[in-house]
Amino acid sequence: MMRQRFLKKSSDGGFTLIELLVVLVILALLAAIVGPQLLKYVGSSRTQTAKVQIQNVVAALDLFRLDVGRYPTAQEGLTALVTPMPSAANWNGPYLRRAEALRDPWGQPYLYANPGKHGEVDVYTLGSDKAEGGSGEAQDVGNW
Repeated sequence: MMRQRFLKKSSDGGFTLIELLVVLVILALLAAIVGPQLLKYVGSSRTQTAKVQIQNVVAALDLFRLDVGRYPTAQEGLTALVTPMPSAANWNGPYLRRAEALRDPWGQPYLYANPGKHGEVDVYTLGSDKAEGGSGEAQDVGNW
């Protein structure tokens, strides 16, 4: 009798297939709920990044104007903020540390208009769709 008790196999301490499947279903449900919210946040963060970058470019344009007495012409463009222009006397730049600051979060160069439609100068991006208008991540973002 005593010998039978010691010979009885003890069950392993692992997980059953059902327990593993339940955990996988729970993880899939969490991913289905959290995933779309995360993607929406990433899209809006690019738009917010563009707004902040445009404010920085406009501040650099204002410094350029203080030094030179005018905003860069449409032909000079935003590159006048990082590269000295022969036509810009008293240029005291660069007004932006890196030329990459002139690209939007989607990798396109910021657009510049002088004179602008919304103000004296316009700095803007067309968003992810690279076309005027749009909503969400595809919306136009500018200094107006």
